[in-house]
Amino acid sequence: MKKVSIVIRSYNEESHIGRLLQGIVSQAVDFDYEIILVDSGSTDGTLDIAGRFPVKIVRIRPGDFSFGYSLNRGIEAGSGEFMVFISAHCYPENGNWLQNMIRPFENGEIGLVYGKQRGNTVTRYSEHRIFGKQFPDTSIPVQDIPFCNNANAAIRKALWEKVTYDESVTGLEDLAWAKAVCEMGYRVSYNADAGIIHIHNETYRQICNRYRREAIAYRSIFKEETFGFFTFLRLTVLNVFSDYSHAIGDGVFFKNLFAIPLFRVNQFWGTYKGYRYKDHISPELRQIFYYPVKREKR
Repeated sequence: MKKVSIVIRSYNEESHIGRLLQGIVSQAVDFDYEIILVDSGSTDGTLDIAGRFPVKIVRIRPGDFSFGYSLNRGIEAGSGEFMVFISAHCYPENGNWLQNMIRPFENGEIGLVYGKQRGNTVTRYSEHRIFGKQFPDTSIPVQDIPFCNNANAAIRKALWEKVTYDESVTGLEDLAWAKAVCEMGYRVSYNADAGIIHIHNETYRQICNRYRREAIAYRSIFKEETFGFFTFLRLTVLNVFSDYSHAIGDGVFFKNLFAIPLFRVNQFWGTYKGYRYKDHISPELRQIFYYPVKREKR
């Protein structure tokens, strides 16, 4: 019987961790699994809540944190043939999430699977639209591009033993890994039936910061890519008007009149700033990226 290890990255997630873990232990599966929580210094009730469930806790120092580092430590602690990743501020849509996440691996050429994501009532309108575009309702059994997202994904551990996650990038460690394994001849699969609810409740400053660090990472992975000021203007205007058009159709235009441009400006301004950044990642910048007053979601 195959074995699956579920790796969760967390920091101060007491508002969400209980619902996530309850959702995991309620899954209907025909294989064994274990749950590994990689915590980077929670000071709230996260670990107390996790202790009520069958969870193996791996502690890392906050100063050592990067997205790749925390994943590598969690995978090292796991004994499964497959590694499933889900962020601590997410929870499964239903009791078949885990089974559906593993099913595409029946195809031997699949090295990575990722699943659908949707928001909830606190999710900003523009983010709902991003989820809908990046994670459609129709599955893509064999995908042509290395896009994925480690908030809801799974990999073969045997491939990780050949290519570990990049611990130096400021984000998009999932995309870098997918690109590497695709170059080895493996493929990515998107399973829309492996759905989660992803709760992003960020300030606009945090949204800008998230896209900034992801742009720094994207530029390091795809060095030929550019993003200039006119691209910032063009994408902001196009997406604001597109969001407005859909909001009118959904009957929520006035409710989101100001929220839509604020989100899109911060999204693309953060991207622009990330592409312009040329220096090394200093301890001060790491503080901004990973340890703001209200920590970024992982």
